[in-house]
Amino acid sequence: MKWPRLPRPRSLRSRLVLIAGLLATSAVLLCQLAGLTVLRGWLTDQVDDRLSHFRPPDRAYQDIAGNGTLRPPNADNALPSDYRVFFYDRSGRLLRTHLGSSDVPGPRLPRQAADLNLSAGRPSTLPAEEGAHGSGWRVVSYDGPDHMRAVVALPLDTVDGATTKLLWLSLGLGAAVAVGVVVLGNGAVRLGLRPLSRVERTAQHITEGALELNVPGADPDTEVGRLGLALNTMLDRLRTALHRTETSEQQLRRFLADAGHELRTPLTAVQGFAELLLDEPDMAHRRRHEAHTLIAHNADRMSRLVDDLFLLAKLVDSESSTPAAHREPVDLLSLAADAIATTAIRHPHRGITLEPLATHATRHDSDLDIIEAPGDPHQLAQVLGNLLSNACAHTPVDTRIHVRVGATHVHVAEGLGSGPQLPPGAPVCVIEVADNGPGIKPDEAPHVFERFYRATPLDQPAASEAAAAPPAAPEPGSGLGLAIATAIATAHGGRLELDNRPGDGCTFRLLLPDSATAPKDDTDEADHDPRR
Repeated sequence: MKWPRLPRPRSLRSRLVLIAGLLATSAVLLCQLAGLTVLRGWLTDQVDDRLSHFRPPDRAYQDIAGNGTLRPPNADNALPSDYRVFFYDRSGRLLRTHLGSSDVPGPRLPRQAADLNLSAGRPSTLPAEEGAHGSGWRVVSYDGPDHMRAVVALPLDTVDGATTKLLWLSLGLGAAVAVGVVVLGNGAVRLGLRPLSRVERTAQHITEGALELNVPGADPDTEVGRLGLALNTMLDRLRTALHRTETSEQQLRRFLADAGHELRTPLTAVQGFAELLLDEPDMAHRRRHEAHTLIAHNADRMSRLVDDLFLLAKLVDSESSTPAAHREPVDLLSLAADAIATTAIRHPHRGITLEPLATHATRHDSDLDIIEAPGDPHQLAQVLGNLLSNACAHTPVDTRIHVRVGATHVHVAEGLGSGPQLPPGAPVCVIEVADNGPGIKPDEAPHVFERFYRATPLDQPAASEAAAAPPAAPEPGSGLGLAIATAIATAHGGRLELDNRPGDGCTFRLLLPDSATAPKDDTDEADHDPRR
């Protein structure tokens, strides 16, 4: 027969109550069982003590030896009511008569003494006679004269009655304890798990979309409290990650919209001038040359935007900085001079000066010194060209731009920055691009190093200045220039900083570690290894 399986409790509260009830009931029953065993043993010892102090009367042996029967005892020799004394004659046969009351069946004794498995003087327990429903008997045998034996018996009804009552009391107490543990334990467990229930409800609300919620606080010394702290930490990180993802998606959508707008303008111009050339094959040479020039200008504009898109794809694929192709000693003074010359060609009306870096040990009118730093000259030129292009694009035409080159030690940064923080006091090589233009809006300055971010000018140039500007004004950027510059600076172990002075210009500062502290290029070291 296959017994049906009991349903397993599913909730933690039910399991705790069930386990506590089973443990408490088992403990009570085990204690009661131990007490029952001790009590029965003590009562049995009392019976054995009574048996050990009783001896069959000598007259009984004389009667058995004389005529083989027992005479009833007189009043002076009467036995206590609960004693029974049985005799075996000299032939080993059990006599039918015995001493003591015959109201209840006696112990089950064999007919022959040879079958009596009792040691003389050692008490043993025997069951009652067949067909009797009474308790067992405690018996002890004694050897008599002329091979006769006597068996003294005492009933165990008192012992069995006491132990039976105690057993029922134990079972009742165990049942009461089980019910009490289930009732009281359920309330105690429910009260103890109340913080966990609040955590469960909060987690349910969070899964339904309420991400702004936090798990209710509890005592951090408890398991539920530590669980709440861990969940709150996880939720904070999740919200931060989601916020970053949403911000990145918004910036990406804005960038794609701007990129589409920027591409649409030159594409429309190229398409229009190309159709014009096809529709008017007899166009004058001057107009045809002008159309070709404008087509080439817009194609170059699209090419620069596509290059930024390719570089953006590299930056998005890996959150690490853009790796430098190789490292070699770079003359930062020559690099700055070349960048100024290139910018002057595109912005001939700009006043750009090359100056030494002002430090505590130098003055502005000191001589320019050659400053070398290990790095990739093409990437560093890209950074410097980007900083100069931004300075020209976001300041009025008459704004002076100062490029400063020098060496110094790292001080505690007071402005904004992007990239790893350099240790204070470390020697660094510095290139600064400063202007006295309108500066950057204070609420936009912390975001200028972010990808896809395009700051709005703090002040627009006057109409007369706009009229004096050259016809080929710089195109608006894609919002990737400073992010790319930051990645390159970080790849070189350096940092890009901003000192913003709204209404009085701003300074972008590129910090590069010198040769002693710059990260080594394993490829270059292998190429210069004399053992190879």
